[in-house]
Amino acid sequence: MLFPHRLLRLTWFAVAFPLVACAEANAPPAPCSAPEAKQFDFWLGDWKVRWDALPGGEPAGTGRNRVGRILGGCVVEENFSTDEAQPLIGHSVSIWNPRHKRWQQTWVDNQGSYLDFSGEFKDGRMILARDAIDANGQKIRQRMVFENIAGDRFDWRWESSRADGEWKLLWLLHYERVK
Repeated sequence: MLFPHRLLRLTWFAVAFPLVACAEANAPPAPCSAPEAKQFDFWLGDWKVRWDALPGGEPAGTGRNRVGRILGGCVVEENFSTDEAQPLIGHSVSIWNPRHKRWQQTWVDNQGSYLDFSGEFKDGRMILARDAIDANGQKIRQRMVFENIAGDRFDWRWESSRADGEWKLLWLLHYERVK
């Protein structure tokens, strides 16, 4: 014989369990679970960085970069440092923004820079760009291009463009994964 309190428990379970199962089936996807949110995974890890001097660009040098995921895996965090006596030390955070369907990155460094970028991974390259004002007060476009991406190496280009739309290479870094 079922007592009223057991019947009430069984009735509650019979009604509540399908509602819970239905709610779980209709639950929104986990944050940062879109395939696009993994497009920067090639960058994760510890890296040795080197660059050659370019005419009118940065002098030759070396550095290190440590890149990982933070905040539940949603944010790609970069910690960059050159090997100079007075090193450039920079920090960036990058995130896939599903609403805008773009990557967004913020960079800050020990020289007082604050840069904000947005872009996408397309045709095997990650390109993040921004509008800026140069030292002469002229509007320019700046971008970073991650290319020639392989498991243990890639190249990173820092470029700028004036109104003519032609990109000028300012800094070319060669990344090699630390084993």
